[in-house]
Amino acid sequence: MKILVPISVVPDTTSKIAFTDGDTKFNEDGIQWIVNPYDEWYALVRALEITEKDGGTVTVISVGDATAEPVIRKALALGATDAVRVDTKPTESYVVAKELANYAKDKGFDLILLGKETISYNGSEVGGMMAEFLGFPFISLASKLDANGGVATLDRSTETGTEVVEVKLPAVISAAKGMAEQRIPNMRGIMAARTKPLTVVPASGVQGKTSTVKFGLPAAKSSLKLVDPENMDELVRLLHEEAKSI
Repeated sequence: MKILVPISVVPDTTSKIAFTDGDTKFNEDGIQWIVNPYDEWYALVRALEITEKDGGTVTVISVGDATAEPVIRKALALGATDAVRVDTKPTESYVVAKELANYAKDKGFDLILLGKETISYNGSEVGGMMAEFLGFPFISLASKLDANGGVATLDRSTETGTEVVEVKLPAVISAAKGMAEQRIPNMRGIMAARTKPLTVVPASGVQGKTSTVKFGLPAAKSSLKLVDPENMDELVRLLHEEAKSI
């Protein structure tokens, strides 16, 4: 099976978030970049499991400039066959999805598997857009995936239980928690990643359809009051008079 795994490069969760240019741009100074966890832990690892069992290749692809390459190499260290970088800044979901689709459209991939969303924007947009551009079916938020004979069987968690879906390949699938377990690159994989092919392709010049007006940080947390568990009268008074929740 020939699998394509789009990966996003995102700030490490411990990074301090700040904005520049009148709060219209993310400040990248001093940021540690990582592979988006949903792409790495669930989509990429499951793709590797499938090809390790049944044979095939796993290509990772990312939209970004040259600064993304060290992060892309980590995906190669985990076991991906090769990697592709589309040489342009990922300004918005539409641009990313269109560039990915333009690359994939004539490459004969059986399956495109990506994380359900990025931890930086949480938009869950790229997978559905890619499927539309390619004319492929799209299954979102899959927590289990088995592929056999050109058909993928998936589990999706819903509010009322587990939904089992079958779809003919090729298809685009977004992976959620449960799809696979995180892997840690070993030394052999890290050394091999240095020589695996990482192809840089020019962007097709897709123009974005949105612009950022302003970013804003969440409001600061309010002060915390601790109440002795034996002093229930005081707790009730605070909930009634200050929190006004009862």
